[in-house]
Amino acid sequence: MENVLLNPSVQRVTAKLKELGVAGEVRVLSDSARTAQEAADALGILVGQVASSIVFKLPDDSPLLVITSGRHRVDTELVAKNLGIEKLHRVDADYVKEKSGFSIGGVSPVGWISPATILIDEALNDYEIIWAAAGHPHSVYPTTFSQLIDCTGARPMIVGQ
Repeated sequence: MENVLLNPSVQRVTAKLKELGVAGEVRVLSDSARTAQEAADALGILVGQVASSIVFKLPDDSPLLVITSGRHRVDTELVAKNLGIEKLHRVDADYVKEKSGFSIGGVSPVGWISPATILIDEALNDYEIIWAAAGHPHSVYPTTFSQLIDCTGARPMIVGQ
């Protein structure tokens, strides 16, 4: 496996975390963390501590990032209702890469290449430390609920059950 820390996406995240004053270091996992359960297993943590970055498209075609706890799925109807829109639109891998600069499985909540509306799952506040993707399916970093809000400008919301 190539040196994950040299991956341009991981370097972009690392630089952004440094710029934002985030102390936690990017950790490289030997196994993929494409799913919340894989990340939790690799880190020896609860699945709810995994901050999954899920991308949708708003009616105006702009991206919506939902940072959700790995313990549940995003309730798209609930989120759409809370945003006052008819529905959230699913996106494909090309849209995710174009808007975020990341491939699915490694989408970080920081270091995006274009602006996005960002929501954060209130359930993540149940944990002292949470882990988010760092630009590659094999990289993650530790953070906190409040730090993610500070770093991303995310709006807290109940996004699923």
